[in-house]
Amino acid sequence: MKEKAFQLGANAIIGIDVDYETIQGQTGSMLMVSITGTAVQF
Repeated sequence: MKEKAFQLGANAIIGIDVDYETIQGQTGSMLMVSITGTAVQF
C-alpha cells in the first residue's frame, strides 16, 4: 500500500481499515486479510 501511494504522488495514507475473515475447510482453515486506505498529499 505504501509503495502504491508513493507511485500516485502521495506522501501519507489515512483512514486505514483492516478487515479479516476466517474461511473453514475440511482440512483446515485460512485467514483472509484485506487492508484499505486513502492516499493523500500534504
